[in-house]
Amino acid sequence: MRVLNQRAVLDLLRRSGAATRPQIAKDTGLSKPTVGQALADLERHGLVRPTGRTTSGPGRSAVVYEPDATAGYVLGVDIGRERVRVALADLGGAVVARVDERNRSRSAAAVVRAVTGLAERTVADAGIALTDVVVKVVGSPGVIDQRSRVVRHAPHLPGWESEGVLDGLESSLGPVVVVENDANLAALGEHVHGAAQGARVFVCATVGTGVGMGIVVDGTLFRGAHGAAGEVGFLPYGKSASDVRRGQFEDAASAGSVVALARERGLTARTAREVFGLARKGDGRALGIVRLEAERLAFLVAAVTAVIDPELVVLGGGVGSNVDLLLEPLEASLRTMTPLAPRIVAGSLGDGAVLSGAVAMGLEAARELVFEVTL
Repeated sequence: MRVLNQRAVLDLLRRSGAATRPQIAKDTGLSKPTVGQALADLERHGLVRPTGRTTSGPGRSAVVYEPDATAGYVLGVDIGRERVRVALADLGGAVVARVDERNRSRSAAAVVRAVTGLAERTVADAGIALTDVVVKVVGSPGVIDQRSRVVRHAPHLPGWESEGVLDGLESSLGPVVVVENDANLAALGEHVHGAAQGARVFVCATVGTGVGMGIVVDGTLFRGAHGAAGEVGFLPYGKSASDVRRGQFEDAASAGSVVALARERGLTARTAREVFGLARKGDGRALGIVRLEAERLAFLVAAVTAVIDPELVVLGGGVGSNVDLLLEPLEASLRTMTPLAPRIVAGSLGDGAVLSGAVAMGLEAARELVFEVTL
């Protein structure tokens, strides 16, 4: 019963913010002596701390308590083909350190070493050690096969599908490492902090180096039977059945296809970002490429909407985030394909979506672990 009371008090403070003992007693239905004992226990174990006293209202002032955000930390990692990003957050969810570097690794072992080095540097910047981190959540492309302990369908990271990758990350980063699909984490990030707040059923399509999708139903990530839900890069896409091959939609809609189209049309753009930049300046050839990309994304939205019926589609990634250019031709093309028309918006977290989702996932686990281990 004592532990249950402590949990009730701590959960209330985390949910509602700083409060006094009388306020906590009123909101939890516990007696003031019971709340006082729970607060004393939680403070002794470093889970709550006094943050001042009330200064207004009749009667004596009361001590105000809040959760101690420094009771533990969460590390989020986003491994992409181009960049590796790492963020450290306290238990209050505040990011206290962040590192973002180009991914120059050309093997799985090199990626693991790079991630470990960046993690150690990030925690050192915050003045703590890696052992102070309660949970580490790593966002990775591909399907995370926990049963076989491998990552599948991640061709953009050399060697990443080889055996030992997951074990290598856990061995290097320490205990409690969670590896999750990066598009799933982007969806979670947009749900908790971004454009999909309050959405019950939505999808987050990330279109960049690859094409992926995170699916959220009733606030929970939907991964499917084998963790492959949202692997929309494998959607068949061609002019005829004989023209269809594996991975064709990703080939047709990713950043590489935008650059290839630019070269075919005589543009000197080296990246998809440059193509969209030219389109914003009114270049006719670039605008034509944008329209074609929008038509291909309309196919994606139509296919997914027919199966999932989302209320919202969030577009993100280096290509998908250009909603200011893509939305009008995308919606026009979508109307010719299907009567189903979900709302389509740009993700609001930019290149921080995966990290945001990683931290959110880590916090949920870390707060529970800290309570269980400490008490």
